Amino acid sequence: MKIAEIRKLDIQKLNEALADLRNKSRELRFSIANNQLSAVRDLRKTKKDIAKIITILNEKRVVTEDSKAEKVSEDKKEKK
Repeated sequence: MKIAEIRKLDIQKLNEALADLRNKSRELRFSIANNQLSAVRDLRKTKKDIAKIITILNEKRVVTEDSKAEKVSEDKKEKK
């Protein structure tokens, strides 16, 4: 997955994709441990995709927290 594609998704879809990738990662690890999979690079790619999604989720969380904090500070200013 590319970062641009990931940024277009909403939080719900990102969480679903993260869960799917974590399951895929677990299955790949088991396959590698049982010598059923020779393409170990797939696990590396999956881990990188997981990291990208977590990064975007954290960015979106920070943005929403900042916007909530600004709204609260504006509300406090209006009450004074």
